[in-house]
Amino acid sequence: MSIDIIPFDVSCYSKLYEKFQYLFEEDLINEICKNSSLKKFKEDVLILDIGDKMTHIPLVVNGSVKVMREDESGRELLLYYLEVGDTCSVTMTCCTKPSKSIIKAISETDAEILFIPTELMESWIVKYPSWRSYVLDSYNVRFNELFDAIDNLAFNNMEERLINYLKDKVYVTKATRIHVTHFEIATDLNSSRVVISRLMKKLENDGLITQYRNSVEVKGVL
Repeated sequence: MSIDIIPFDVSCYSKLYEKFQYLFEEDLINEICKNSSLKKFKEDVLILDIGDKMTHIPLVVNGSVKVMREDESGRELLLYYLEVGDTCSVTMTCCTKPSKSIIKAISETDAEILFIPTELMESWIVKYPSWRSYVLDSYNVRFNELFDAIDNLAFNNMEERLINYLKDKVYVTKATRIHVTHFEIATDLNSSRVVISRLMKKLENDGLITQYRNSVEVKGVL
């Protein structure tokens, strides 16, 4: 993950320890502070693009990130979200040899992301049991989410996919009123704006949402 990064301030150790003591032992947190870098992103900023050189592993400290695939014609599909404590397993698969990204990552909300050099991954797996468990658990979680995305695409109709999408948005943003346009939803679901607009109107008529300009209020849990 080739990116212009800001050196991590070791004075932020207490903040990192508070967030990740449940994941990592203290010595590993110290190493993360010494070797990693932190960068802040505003909402809806491209963090990683397809074809970018993979040099760092991301660890989400605050906020959320959506991970997308894109075909040759530029059509996109939402795969999954990363939240606090999450990493992208796709970047971990690139640690044994130089690779380029096959996904794109965009900040879903304002976010802080810690970037860990990929060359440290293998030595940490041997040195720190918590890192080894974290890597294996991350693979498992991401693969399950990918299977969910495939199942959603293969077995659910567009209305069901839209409902699942809105549920996920509420979950990751921690708000029932989400700022999103019909065009953005269509892009994430690899659909057309006309189809999404029709389905959003149906959900509104069913009393499940209230639409505003560039935002939607999700009622209950759909």
